[in-house]
Order: sequence, then C-alpha cells, then structure tokens
Amino acid sequence: MDNHLHHHLACARKYTPLLLSRPLRPLRPLRLALAGSIVIAAFSWLSTPALAADEMVIRTMGPVSYVCGGIAADEQQQLAAQQKNFNMGVLFTQGERGEFVADVAVRMTREGHEVASFMASGPKCLIKAPQGSYNIEATYKGQAKSITVSTGTYNAQLRW
Repeated sequence: MDNHLHHHLACARKYTPLLLSRPLRPLRPLRLALAGSIVIAAFSWLSTPALAADEMVIRTMGPVSYVCGGIAADEQQQLAAQQKNFNMGVLFTQGERGEFVADVAVRMTREGHEVASFMASGPKCLIKAPQGSYNIEATYKGQAKSITVSTGTYNAQLRW
C-alpha cells in the first residue's frame, strides 16, 4: 500500500471513533445532507484503488491522438496492447544505458505548422496522426532535441 493511501486510512481510523462517539446535535437538513455526502465520498474514495497521478489516458489535440507512459511494467504491457491503434511511436531516454525519462515537452509539426503539443508523462508515446512525415521536437530539462518521424514508424528515439 502506498504511503499516501496508508496515511488516509490511518486518519480515518483515528478520527472515525471520535465522530461516532459524540452525541448528535439537531442539524439542519442541509448540514446533515452535506455531512453525509462528505462521509460517503471519503469512505468511497478510501475503498477504491488509488489511481496514479499520471494515469495513461488517450488524449486528442486536433487531428492527433496520443498516449504516453511506460515506466512501470504494467504500463509497458498496456502500451504494447494499444500500439495497433496508433501509427507512430517515440521513446525518450537519457545516458549511454538509455534510462527512461518522463516529463518531456513535445511539439509536433508538419510542414512547419504545429499539429500538437503536450507533456509526455512517460518515456514512450504512441501517436495517431494523418499519414505523412512529422517533426517531433522534445525538450527535457531545458535541452531540445528533434527527429523526423513518418507514420508507420514505432521505434523513433530521442536520447539526452
């Protein structure tokens, strides 16, 4: 269990007995409804699995759709399963050993016109775009790199 979720469960265990042991004062219906909603929301949040802040979601910007991720093994498997729905792929790495990097600012252009820009939350981005050739400019820690990628290419790589 991650520390964040563990902290919330510990707080719920600590304060729930205090809340339940206090005598209830007459509350206005609105206050009662609000208090009930908050308790239900808190317990339903605690009972559901925590989602990663950088959950892999397919996003669309104009004619381009993309999804980025791939740091964890389960994300790599999800991306591999999704690859058939995309027509380009790019990997962001650093160093001689090719360590994965994330939080890369990506700008895609075609014939000098920007078609998409986004922040890559993981080292691998799958992209679906109209047939053609695209310049992908990526900036990591202030240093820009670029590569030209054509649809049908899945193994493009930018290394810092």
